[in-house]
Amino acid sequence: MQTQKATPILLRLPEVKRRTGMSRSLIYRMIQEGTFPRNIPICGSRTVAWSSESINHWVNEQIAQANNGEDK
Repeated sequence: MQTQKATPILLRLPEVKRRTGMSRSLIYRMIQEGTFPRNIPICGSRTVAWSSESINHWVNEQIAQANNGEDK
């Protein structure tokens, strides 16, 4: 059985906050620290979004790290 990879989409901040459970300030702090995916400027310099692939990957990494921590 072949699985299809989901087409990446651009996510705006409210959706990123919903998917991660994090606040706006924490997201931007983590971007500055290099521990969260950078946003992508769209439609000019003031509008930004995140790749759904990068957010999904980050979420999966957090889950994997948490699961690895349970084994210790």
